[in-house]
Amino acid sequence: MNTEPPLPPQEPPASVRKDNIVVALVKGVRPRQATKNLFVYTALVFAGQLFHVHQFVRATLGFLLFTAVAGSIYLLNDILDVEKDRLHPKKQFRPIASGSLPVPLAWAAFAVLGLCGTGTGFLLSPLFGLTLAAYFGLQIAYCFRLKHVVLLDVFTVATGFVLRTASGGFAIGVHISPWLMLFSLQLALFLGFGKRRQEIVLQGEDKGKTRAILEEYSLPFLDPMIIIVSAVTIVCYSVYSVDSPTAVAHPHLWITVPFIIYGVCRYLYLVYQKGWGGAPDEVLLKDRELLISVILWFLTVLLVFTFDATGRPFFGVGGLH
Repeated sequence: MNTEPPLPPQEPPASVRKDNIVVALVKGVRPRQATKNLFVYTALVFAGQLFHVHQFVRATLGFLLFTAVAGSIYLLNDILDVEKDRLHPKKQFRPIASGSLPVPLAWAAFAVLGLCGTGTGFLLSPLFGLTLAAYFGLQIAYCFRLKHVVLLDVFTVATGFVLRTASGGFAIGVHISPWLMLFSLQLALFLGFGKRRQEIVLQGEDKGKTRAILEEYSLPFLDPMIIIVSAVTIVCYSVYSVDSPTAVAHPHLWITVPFIIYGVCRYLYLVYQKGWGGAPDEVLLKDRELLISVILWFLTVLLVFTFDATGRPFFGVGGLH
């Protein structure tokens, strides 16, 4: 019987550990994850104000502030998980885990980005500032406690997307339909459960070593959860497209529903057939078909808003009367 002690975690390559401090800090706030903050633009698009320069600038400021605050949370998360990240096949190369970003500097960046970003949010709009502060506080709670509670870990992340969507409305001063908020929640849950599934598939029996909460999940539990939330995601958007103030003003919005159905089905295919889903933002950029469907959905929304606003015939049907 082999009684030798287990080998220590493999050290990351020296080239990773010797990253420039500025480069390491930029990597630490995960700029690729900024795609999640595009939810801030949701209200701008569906309020038909995408090409209003003043409103677009306000939404963009909201996007940048959310990106700064979210970046601070990524730093906090990596500080707290540094030891476990060093055991992970991919996370060991993150700036803090690899040693290229000193922990004291990461703490300082967390405080500056988080507090300054949140404080500046109140200058944009008091309600936007409150929403951003709620996001900041909720994500801190997630890093310290909620990510260790089964289901609440995924729901907390999903709530962050709802807050992004709501903040976009507050930034430009427009009302957001509850159905659109529910769509944001369900879509985020769909992506979150898909991510948990992929993590379990990737790590197998070692899943608890790098993320303890994964011990509480299993494929037989996650698979029906993914199916449920994917179906509800489609229902929420469908109802929004036919029975919301926006749908009343733009009665052809329903033609965008097939793109949502295809996108959800395509993502399910990538999760179950290709084993993707661990990083939803990377999946979107990596899969051409999914990216094209999102682009076509966006262009169709703009087309619908343009024709309905002018009252022109659309597909042989009269416009607004």
